[in-house]
Amino acid sequence: MQWEVVIGFETHAQLKTQSKIFSGSSIQFGAAPNTQASPVDLALPGVLPVMNKGAVEKAIQFGLAVGATIAPESIFARKNYFYPDLPKGYQISQFEIPVVQGGSLSCVVEKDGKSEIKVIELTRAHLEEDAGKSLHEDYQGMTGIDLNRAGTPLLEIVTEPVMRSAAEAVAYAKALHALVVWLDICDGNMQEGSFRCDANVSVRPMGQKEFGTRCEIKNLNSFRFLEEAINIEVRRQIELIEDGGKVVQETRLYDPDRKETRSMRSKEDSQDYRYFPDPDLPPLRISRAWVAEVQARMPELPSAMRARFIASYSLSEYDAMQLTQSKAMAHYFEMAIKASPAGDTSAQAKQLANWCLGDVSSSLNREGIEISQIPVSAAQLALLLARISDATISNKIAKEVFGAMWQAASKEINLADQIIEAKGLKQISDVGALEKIIDEVMAANQSSVDEYRAGKEKAFNALVGQAMKATKGKGNPAQVNELLKKKLAR
Repeated sequence: MQWEVVIGFETHAQLKTQSKIFSGSSIQFGAAPNTQASPVDLALPGVLPVMNKGAVEKAIQFGLAVGATIAPESIFARKNYFYPDLPKGYQISQFEIPVVQGGSLSCVVEKDGKSEIKVIELTRAHLEEDAGKSLHEDYQGMTGIDLNRAGTPLLEIVTEPVMRSAAEAVAYAKALHALVVWLDICDGNMQEGSFRCDANVSVRPMGQKEFGTRCEIKNLNSFRFLEEAINIEVRRQIELIEDGGKVVQETRLYDPDRKETRSMRSKEDSQDYRYFPDPDLPPLRISRAWVAEVQARMPELPSAMRARFIASYSLSEYDAMQLTQSKAMAHYFEMAIKASPAGDTSAQAKQLANWCLGDVSSSLNREGIEISQIPVSAAQLALLLARISDATISNKIAKEVFGAMWQAASKEINLADQIIEAKGLKQISDVGALEKIIDEVMAANQSSVDEYRAGKEKAFNALVGQAMKATKGKGNPAQVNELLKKKLAR
């Protein structure tokens, strides 16, 4: 039987405010347990929550960025459940009327060696407070409760069940992560719990319209674990059904060491939480003037920047999409464009895009650093690529120079020129010098010459390789090819 995977997402983005959503307590990470918990966070008798305006404005920013409806009036509700790290016995959240409704987010999905853009529809995004944290280590067999996180402002972002593979889910999660960081409403630190993903996974026979029974995989804190967990859960559900069993709706955790998901608790439905409007909080009213004020402070959005890159620099939609996955990478690209010498802007932009998405990105990944920490400035990269364009060096030599620039970590703008000069890497473009080398190569490889003249095209590549080797990689490749062809044609 052929199976179809159905995935929906719930993501908790911790909002980048100075204080908690309903109290003035700090949300700084790493403080000693229970040192950042006020009477409001501890749910002491007689205390009242007060809404954090900054958290609301960050929710509005997100809604505007995804083309959602900002509710003119939304309601806070009490979500009732009983955990040791929830001092009130309920969580203040939003249920029937969330602050952000609808919207969508585009992402790039790699499939069968090709890239395609998929639009993920969003259901809602609502404001809520975080719970505390249970600590199970170093307590001599007991569990400790840290309420520093209690009351931390969260924006829970919920999708429609429109993803059909782990690859799509990861692409969406990465795009969402990039967006909230771009907007500066969340720091995106997954290790510290600032960006937590819950995946609702089910399977159904291909062609069936009804959804299968879903399981929620909680608190996935890396994109790699997210993909692993979904694929493993999909296999578990398919094998269970094919063996005659039934999937039970439940919440599961992923164990990356054992490569398995395991049951955590039965999955509650909304009625189990007994939602009702919080009597301590009035309706949240957002005027059009307030929305306009927030919109005026918004940065250029990725979608607008993509359109501008395509229009101004003649980039492909794919290149523009990839460059704008990160605000820092997009800024680096534009700084390099501005530092480039006058010339064919579209050709320079394409060359820079290839380098940013190729050598620059791979070097960052290898070193495990962000683009903000790159040792090669945008202006230095622009000069290096200019030396390819003016035929001072070949593209292959440029990669060697780039590696040396990375290691040098110098602020000298003309660092590329210094390295080219010091290492003697300047490309040989003198026709007379190249002809002499080619003559020597042809004389030393008569069999390849004969094979080429007999119609074997591969022999030509062998001769080019020998010529480039003789120039120690410094021969102008285009000239070597042209001169060799002329001599072989005689």
